[in-house]
Amino acid sequence: MSRTTQPVVADPGSFRDPASRVFVGPEGVFRALSATGLEDWRALAASATFERFSASGGLIGTEECRAADLPTPVAEGLGAALAGGVAGVLRHERVPFVSYPYEWSFAMLREAALLQLDLMLSALDDGLILKDASPYNVQWRGARPVFVDVGSFERLREGEPWAGYRQFCSLYLNPLLLQAYRGIPFQGRLRGSIDGISPAEADRYFSARDHLRRGILTHVHLHSRLEARNAARAGGEAQREVREAGFRSELIRANVRRLRKLVERLDWSPGSSAWSGYRDANTYTDDTARAKEEFVAAAVRSAAPGLVWDVGANDGAYSRIAAAAGARVVALDSDHATVDALYRALAAEGSESILPLVADMTDPSPGLGWRGSERAPLEGRGRPDLALCLAVVHHLAITGNLPLREVVAWMRSLDAVVVVEFPPRTDPMVARLLSGKGPDANPDYDLETFEALLSERFSIGRREQLAGDGRVLYVATPAA
Repeated sequence: MSRTTQPVVADPGSFRDPASRVFVGPEGVFRALSATGLEDWRALAASATFERFSASGGLIGTEECRAADLPTPVAEGLGAALAGGVAGVLRHERVPFVSYPYEWSFAMLREAALLQLDLMLSALDDGLILKDASPYNVQWRGARPVFVDVGSFERLREGEPWAGYRQFCSLYLNPLLLQAYRGIPFQGRLRGSIDGISPAEADRYFSARDHLRRGILTHVHLHSRLEARNAARAGGEAQREVREAGFRSELIRANVRRLRKLVERLDWSPGSSAWSGYRDANTYTDDTARAKEEFVAAAVRSAAPGLVWDVGANDGAYSRIAAAAGARVVALDSDHATVDALYRALAAEGSESILPLVADMTDPSPGLGWRGSERAPLEGRGRPDLALCLAVVHHLAITGNLPLREVVAWMRSLDAVVVVEFPPRTDPMVARLLSGKGPDANPDYDLETFEALLSERFSIGRREQLAGDGRVLYVATPAA
């Protein structure tokens, strides 16, 4: 099927909103709107919020399309998108790579939360409100967050509470509080539940003394008790009481302002980790480090990739080399402290080319949600044109106990040009990793075996051994 005839495909994560459905295809990203959704969109498009946040980059680029201007595959794909019919269509800017909050660092989740709250405050001033408060509605241009779900905006109905408050607490605030106050990583818990960490669950982690900390008593403990009380009441009774009491927008605004002040003050200081000082502690001399940088730079220039994965990115030195050549980079590392430090540095630089993510290649993000498809697995969100696998093979093979054949097969599955480094058993880091194992550990880990396996699946275009180091660098192109 040719590119021009490929249909657009409904995004599996956008089916929950009856007024809006997202479709993705070669022609772009489109949103089908119901009659109500179209009215809400036009109210947003005419607002100061839309103008200000679109100009600053905090809101995804969006334009309304005329039906006559839609490519045929798009028009056909959207025909039955919504049960009540499609009243309008929007075209969105496409983000370079989709990521999820369980792959973000603490500072990234906090920055996304602040963007969400700023949008809420601005929307309220314009007679609008966000119907939900999900971090899945935020994506990234490098280290800058962008809100992508314009379908979340609706016209404000006086007397009704903010329906997204609980979701904000479960998916933003509670994870941040656990990390900031208890040092409990949130990534695994968000990956374990698409709905986040409920007030009741979060409350179990905090003691009575913790109630003195900012935010815990009101947004965790009392929130949990209120939910428990309301759960025992007739369905809808609590909501009716709120409406009858006249829940004014000023109360919502005051709550959002308090939340913003709380989130802005939260911080996490991880200290040092096993990998946060790795670049300073490694065994490279200045000459070998320079040779490695030049090798990577030449490989990136030759491949001219649009998207690069830097696997085991650490402080992002090689991600920056790829970005300087014009590539978009996803910098992947399993160490949260390292990724958080990299994000903060990139955010301070205003980088829009490098997206740092917490990701372990021995246990990458799977498909989650309804039928395992609401949130796509890591490798299902866009394969790289080039993958940097530097200082990573020995960790996968020795620390992760993966056979070298499996490591090479994984690299081949990326279907990308690979820049890979192999440190021999005599390398100090490899020797350190092997020192805690028996004498027969990882018998397949040797240079000859690795080169044979690499040659089976790739065409090796360039090979260079670093002087005085023993490490070997390769540029490998997938074999046909």
